[in-house]
Amino acid sequence: MSEHRTSPYDRDHVRDFFAARATDWDRKFPDDGPAFATAVAAMGLRPGDRVLDAGCGTGRALPALRTAVGPSGVVLGLDLTEEMLRTAARAGRGRDGALVLGDAAAPPVRPGSLDAVFAAGLIAHLPDPGRGLAALGRTVRAGGVLALFHPVGRAALAARQGRELSSGDLRAEQNLRPLLSAAGWRMTGYVDEPARFLALAERKGG
Repeated sequence: MSEHRTSPYDRDHVRDFFAARATDWDRKFPDDGPAFATAVAAMGLRPGDRVLDAGCGTGRALPALRTAVGPSGVVLGLDLTEEMLRTAARAGRGRDGALVLGDAAAPPVRPGSLDAVFAAGLIAHLPDPGRGLAALGRTVRAGGVLALFHPVGRAALAARQGRELSSGDLRAEQNLRPLLSAAGWRMTGYVDEPARFLALAERKGG
């Protein structure tokens, strides 16, 4: 999803914001492809894995996800905004994964049916981040992987949005680690540098 913080409780606002920008989204951020590919590579996906791109936007992660899981794997791109999915389809990314209209806060996926979830810029747009992360966790088997990604780090994103970097930022490690844990995830990696943000977690389970 996005480089813009919208109201976390207003799904219509989220849809309207991204719908208005869908056509030009890839042109606005033309150099993010390698960062998406690097983030996907860090997930350790294997051929045949089943992965969800939650809040897939224009589907920039789908080619890398398809490469990682191979032709025998399953790739789903889920987004709340129909216009974003249309842009993904026009870009040919529907060849790399099924494009599904739906809410990442309540993913229409059978419990435990996935091996991994990739989420770019999603967490700031979940109505309730803890519940949203827990809902995504229920779609993943025990030991499955979550990647929370952004193609720039927290400080760069704050500067881009014209705001100060706050200690209350959801993506700050001291906030994100307990949030993930309460939602059923164990953080296994955390990188926050100018060119990328990436938090990796493993689904808890016995």
